[in-house]
Amino acid sequence: MRFFDFAELLTHYARTTPEAPALRYERAGRVETMDYLTLLTTAERRSEALRRSGCTCLGVFTDGTVECVLTIFGAVLSGIQVVLLDEDTPEEKLPGLLEYTDVDRLWGDVDLVESLTPTLHGGVKDGAGKLLFFTSGTTSQSKAVVLTERSLCASAYNGGALLPLERGDVLLCQLPLCHVFGFVCGLLWGLSCGACVALGRGRRHYLDDCAFFRPTALAAVPLLLGFLLRQQALNPGLKLVLVGAGDCPASLLEAARATGVRVSFGYGLTETSSGVALSLGDEPYAMTVCPDDTVTLAEDGEILVYAPTCLMQGYYKRPIDTDIAIQAGVLRTGDLGVMDDKGLLHVIGRKKDVLVLPDGTKQFLPECEGELAALLGGGDFALVLHRGRVALALYGDQRSDEQLWQCLAPYQAARPRGQQIAAILRQTQPLPRTATGKVKRWELKGRIGYDQE
Repeated sequence: MRFFDFAELLTHYARTTPEAPALRYERAGRVETMDYLTLLTTAERRSEALRRSGCTCLGVFTDGTVECVLTIFGAVLSGIQVVLLDEDTPEEKLPGLLEYTDVDRLWGDVDLVESLTPTLHGGVKDGAGKLLFFTSGTTSQSKAVVLTERSLCASAYNGGALLPLERGDVLLCQLPLCHVFGFVCGLLWGLSCGACVALGRGRRHYLDDCAFFRPTALAAVPLLLGFLLRQQALNPGLKLVLVGAGDCPASLLEAARATGVRVSFGYGLTETSSGVALSLGDEPYAMTVCPDDTVTLAEDGEILVYAPTCLMQGYYKRPIDTDIAIQAGVLRTGDLGVMDDKGLLHVIGRKKDVLVLPDGTKQFLPECEGELAALLGGGDFALVLHRGRVALALYGDQRSDEQLWQCLAPYQAARPRGQQIAAILRQTQPLPRTATGKVKRWELKGRIGYDQE
């Protein structure tokens, strides 16, 4: 069903199915349930309290709890601009992000909020309906994407139109709500269909959440899905898995299907409020374009998306970047694709020098490779994705692997484990490059077969 804002969504189900379960969560080791009427009335109370507080832009550290969800809904209902923050962001980087997005009040971890509150000097005048999501790139490349409750509801409608959930379904949300895939596909998709959303209990419970909540549907990034499959953690009643926010090896999708679960692979961007296309048939990479979107291909194969209901308003306070990304109402994605004879979209690569990891985070390659060049003293190398992990493709370097790892130690120490280099792939011939010296990354992909199992 199509909704145009959060108030309409919550009010509709509070009136038509007031006692139907909306949220499930853990409290004192037991499953608690909040029905749609209670969800609406509690969010309205949060809304009134925020109006009285004088807050104009609320930064929310998204811990995924029921209190977090209620705070987000309450803030949006009150007309406050909301900035979705990753609670794992290094604390020293937060003051700059909060100043950039004009946050004047914080919600989340008490100690973190107390330490950061004295640094807040923000405030906005036109924040009603706006939710800001950071692109998941490196710090220097991260931008706040301005989405709205209208665009997010439209994206949830797109998902429900292609993959409908029903009353009685339970969608498990283990994804961070600060990422648009998690917010739309882990939360709004279920609520917009009138289903129940089970709020996962964090990383420590990834393995037992399925048994605890017994979901019928799950949204997952490839890294999480692979982890759950290896540990045989999917519950017997699970019927549907939606995979997105990162490149996914075919072997992983096949392994999920082998459990008897229907698997759909999705392509989307933060700039389009999440999904653009979803696979509905047996071919996981042949994707049906969402109803509200129109996809065309530029002469060089770049995917262009016209999505009037789902498109971002722009990058926050970055008009030049916005004008580059959106031209005549069409988003230039920087991704490469082809359309088959059935009109299905296949994503085949990326124009932009961005490496998208299986957990949905991104690495800006020129920046990373510039740092590596200083450590390695130059050379013929490039970062690639190999079997779901970052790898260093290298040609002509005569140093031993042990010597190379020693050189790479500062680079490794500065990054979380999932973004560290996991392998050195020695090449027998020079890396393919353009006349200007840039690595032909997709030719390199074909040569070494990275991102394959």
